[in-house]
Amino acid sequence: MQTFILPTKEQFEQVMTMDYKGPIFMINLLKFKPDGGAQRYQQYVEAGADTFKKVGVKVAFQAKIAMAVIGEKDWDEVLIAHYPSIAAFIEMNRDKDYQQAVQHRTEALLDSRLYLVKADEARTNISEWP
Repeated sequence: MQTFILPTKEQFEQVMTMDYKGPIFMINLLKFKPDGGAQRYQQYVEAGADTFKKVGVKVAFQAKIAMAVIGEKDWDEVLIAHYPSIAAFIEMNRDKDYQQAVQHRTEALLDSRLYLVKADEARTNISEWP
């Protein structure tokens, strides 16, 4: 099974060239290393806190995954972060302090996925379907 921790250079370049100026959500699926991965991820959050505030990142949703209803339970946690723009996401990744903090994230995870969602295409309030 192939695992992913960080975006590839090509993926990051694709984000940088997106022609979208509005806010975004980043959906994180996280699989922690056993014996301390979750705690190490918390160290990442604490070490990155100043950068997150500086660029305007906010947590929209975070929860441990209880079980898989379809497929297998591959993930420990889901985290949805709100960014004011793609530019803020890029600024965060270029920040020297964040580059130090992200090492904790890398050391915390066995696997992850990160999906970018345009906020203006998202349904963000709890409401009935359709």
